[in-house]
Amino acid sequence: MKNKRTFKENIKMLIRGYRLVFKIYRRSIFWSIFTNIVGTLSPYFSLYMSALVIDELAYSRDAKRLLLLAGISVIGHFLLNLAKRIIQGRANVYGSDTWRRDMYFYMETQNKMQYDHLENPDVVILREKIYAAKNATGAGMQVLLWEISQVFRSLINIILSVSLTVSMFKIVENREYEGFFAFINSPYSILVVIALIFLNTIVSIKTTNAQSQKIRKAYEDLAESNSLFGFLLNFGEDITIFNMRKQIMSEYNKKLRRPSYVFKDRAYSIKYGSIRMIWDFVMTAILFIFVAAKAYIGVFGIGNFVLYRGTVAKFITAVSDLADIWGLFVQNNETMERVFEFLDLPDDMYHGTLSVEKRDDIDYEIEFRDVSFKYPRSDVWALRHVNMKIKIGDRMAIVGMNGSGKTTFIKLLCRLYDPTEGKILLNGIDITRYKYDEYMKIFSVVFQDYKLFSFSIAENVAAELNYDREKVISCLERVGLGKRIHELERGIETPLHRDYENDGIDISGGEAQKVAIARALYKDAPFIILDEPTAALDPIAEAEIYSQFNEIVENKTAIYISHRLSSCRFCNNIVVFDHGTIVQQGGHEELIADEKGKYHELWHAQAQYYTEKNA
Repeated sequence: MKNKRTFKENIKMLIRGYRLVFKIYRRSIFWSIFTNIVGTLSPYFSLYMSALVIDELAYSRDAKRLLLLAGISVIGHFLLNLAKRIIQGRANVYGSDTWRRDMYFYMETQNKMQYDHLENPDVVILREKIYAAKNATGAGMQVLLWEISQVFRSLINIILSVSLTVSMFKIVENREYEGFFAFINSPYSILVVIALIFLNTIVSIKTTNAQSQKIRKAYEDLAESNSLFGFLLNFGEDITIFNMRKQIMSEYNKKLRRPSYVFKDRAYSIKYGSIRMIWDFVMTAILFIFVAAKAYIGVFGIGNFVLYRGTVAKFITAVSDLADIWGLFVQNNETMERVFEFLDLPDDMYHGTLSVEKRDDIDYEIEFRDVSFKYPRSDVWALRHVNMKIKIGDRMAIVGMNGSGKTTFIKLLCRLYDPTEGKILLNGIDITRYKYDEYMKIFSVVFQDYKLFSFSIAENVAAELNYDREKVISCLERVGLGKRIHELERGIETPLHRDYENDGIDISGGEAQKVAIARALYKDAPFIILDEPTAALDPIAEAEIYSQFNEIVENKTAIYISHRLSSCRFCNNIVVFDHGTIVQQGGHEELIADEKGKYHELWHAQAQYYTEKNA
């Protein structure tokens, strides 16, 4: 992608980037800058003291003064290095977890996002591009973090080197020189030196921009390859069973050998690095000749010649480094542009101002009033003219073919989306008027794609660090996991999986689903919503759950999404969806008796799986 941003736009983006970086890594940046300030002072102190010692040796040769200068030099150098080590230690402490804090920032941002963005494929791709660039090259906020120290180091080098070499440009008055030395003693030589420094800066910026752009593209391709390889590794069992190793590696190698890949990194570095090296060499040589000529005509002494030779070299390096960093920043702004696009995703969902009434009798009623809904970026109605009421204590099942609108109905009920048309009411009030967080607290949901984390069983159930131990155990016992938990040495403290602890356990799909149901019970919300709650359970475990379900959910309102119609028989209200509309509603016996109805059709389509008793 060709960079089209102006200098002003790049500066504006850089300023915004550093505001963000300082917000996330404030202490790390402070100590890193402090370290570089102290570290940069040390060589200048050595150069300055060396110049004084050389002048003393060349001219006065005062032994006491020489000893004093040597003592100041040694002690000063020792103190500066000691200070640098102490400060560097603090910088290392705060800088050790910058990668984690970066990931935490993105995770926190994503967790606070409007749900629509999480299902938007464009947003998903944008996020993956940011992660790929970050993981491959550190592009984005990491580059800003890493380079801030170098920026300060270069600026300090420029300030110190200029302040120590101002006298180098002094013109000798009342003395006549001829040829080259006349030019050296004239203002024109100063203008030429400044022009060459400016030209060197331009060359550094141009070559760095070109190199950074090519390497960034190469690493983006490499990130794509690494993502592909990581994806393939997740299917190790299939690769083994079907002996797909040759096919997988052939495809990977094919992509890896594309000419734009990172293996051209070295070629780019040699090409553009050589250009910068040649210019730096030319500049250093010219400035060395300039300093030597100034010393020859008596502008300054031998000690200052040593000082200026060192400070000039540092000045050239600092200017070149700043040019390189600017080129890197310009290229990094392409990634930062994506970062800001991700951070600036709008939250246009109204969050309401009314508090949800906290009722001890959990007497809540929800009404869908002529609700229709289209997903963003879609012209197809997912739901159309849905009218229904959910009353306290209902045992409601929602059934229908895939794509009939069941899950969409639940997403609207939980206000993951707002209706395109119509209203959803809670106790007669539009749910958009309630405070969003408070409204969400009245629902406990087990989605079909629920997640369990590599925390303890108790933390997975409670979904919090400070949990009620007895309540956790009670919820696990209610879903039939009591015996399993008591058999574990660490009980509810047992970690799931072995990502972080060696004594973690892997549980079966059915057990995992029971843990997810226990989590829904622990929240103790008035509405429990289960999306295919027993899909991973075997028939015996399923029968166990349903035989105790009324006892499990107690007096709460329970809503089920199910493909197994046999599991809906205990519900007092069954809602049948078809193509986004409610086509039937009632009890099992009532619906099965309607031979022309959709429920009758679905029931008999699955009848071969039911026993005579179920039928």
